[in-house]
Amino acid sequence: MKNKLHDYRKLYEKHQLLEEEIPENPFDLFHIWLQETKTNKEVDEINTMNLTTVGLDGFPQSRVVLLKEYDKEGFVFYTNYLSVKGKSIEKNPKVCLSFFWPTSERQVIVKGIAEKVSEEESTEYFHSRPRGSQLGAWASEQSSVVPSRDFLQKKLELFEKKFSEKEVPKPPFWGGYKVFPREYEFWQGRPNRLHDRIYYSKENDSDWKIDRLSP
Repeated sequence: MKNKLHDYRKLYEKHQLLEEEIPENPFDLFHIWLQETKTNKEVDEINTMNLTTVGLDGFPQSRVVLLKEYDKEGFVFYTNYLSVKGKSIEKNPKVCLSFFWPTSERQVIVKGIAEKVSEEESTEYFHSRPRGSQLGAWASEQSSVVPSRDFLQKKLELFEKKFSEKEVPKPPFWGGYKVFPREYEFWQGRPNRLHDRIYYSKENDSDWKIDRLSP
């Protein structure tokens, strides 16, 4: 039996994205959109983003991660380097990020190259996390098969005892990646499915080429 979703439709009409209104640098537009999203109390986590990597098996794989820092150079997130995503990036650092903010009918897609941030940066961020999250990083061999939830809980308790009276050190297998953009696409929903799609591609170290894409 087919489960049809034909009647789920929405009219997009909240904003527009015109060439005469956009900045030359895509970072500036991203920052504006993120700050506007930040003011919307209906959005729980403005920093959620979809990260797509090419797996060791050649298939693309996507998952939601959290953006923790961004500037004109790129976007930073943290993970276990031995996870599926970490191993995928090690083999192929070309990744794609996508942000979707439905309340403003906007998407941003970023293609770029992922590189590890410094140990100093990773350590500083690790110690800003809640202690429970720090212990969880030690307890979880991310992406590995485990026999049960109880197995994970016992591993957590083991590290709680191990570090009970001292600072939790950053695991050597845990840290950050920074994605250095090569392309941006800004998508703004518009009526009649004639959405605005503005595409930035890097021409050199400082300049960006701007094109409009057909919806």
